[in-house]
Amino acid sequence: MRVPIDIENDDVLEPEEGEVAEEAAEYDIDNLTPEEEAEMVEAAKRAGAAAAEADMAAEAERAREQTGDLLLELDEAQKQIDEAKKEAADAASRLLRLQADWDNYRRRTAAERNAERERAAEKLVTNLLPVLDDMERASNHAAQNAEGDEKVTQFVEGVMAVHAKMLDILGKEGVEVIDPVGEPFDPLVHQAVGREENAEAYDETVAQVYLKGYRMGGKVIRPAMVTVTFGGPKRPTEETED
Repeated sequence: MRVPIDIENDDVLEPEEGEVAEEAAEYDIDNLTPEEEAEMVEAAKRAGAAAAEADMAAEAERAREQTGDLLLELDEAQKQIDEAKKEAADAASRLLRLQADWDNYRRRTAAERNAERERAAEKLVTNLLPVLDDMERASNHAAQNAEGDEKVTQFVEGVMAVHAKMLDILGKEGVEVIDPVGEPFDPLVHQAVGREENAEAYDETVAQVYLKGYRMGGKVIRPAMVTVTFGGPKRPTEETED
């Protein structure tokens, strides 16, 4: 009996031009010669190898296609990661700018509030200064004209006690009295309203204080009104230590 050898992959096993397709030949299974049997085995081997090679080539092609797809996906994923990193960096930069702006705003508003409180306090103190002046003038006048009147003396003492309490309260708020009798004249702190000739006092020395000055928080809110001496010796220059 003669049986055909079926070759699945026709493309791989298609004979070259001028060659005989021995793999497709029919053999008499019952009367095979050793040469025919060996040839049939060789044909089967070649057919199996060709089929295996075709399978491997197809699998390699599929692997290349899958690798290409994976590389594309990986490239796209990397682009998304880079974009996400850029967005995160931009968001962090915006956050830092917003935080800096917020800190600056808080500092600015705090400084503005402090300045406003200082201006309000300064205005209040400035409005109180004439009251203190009136208390001093009234007390001095009453004391000069009391002539042993105990009631007037008690009144003066009471007024001066209130005056002292007011100065103590103002002092806790940083208010200082400027009463520069005998001190060198300072045009930044004193306002000259008159001159007195005095050959025994240093030239440009405060002789009398007509109206006390006040300083608040290091700022002169009212200069002291004073008279200044002239005609005396020049005040010696203070030597500074090296």
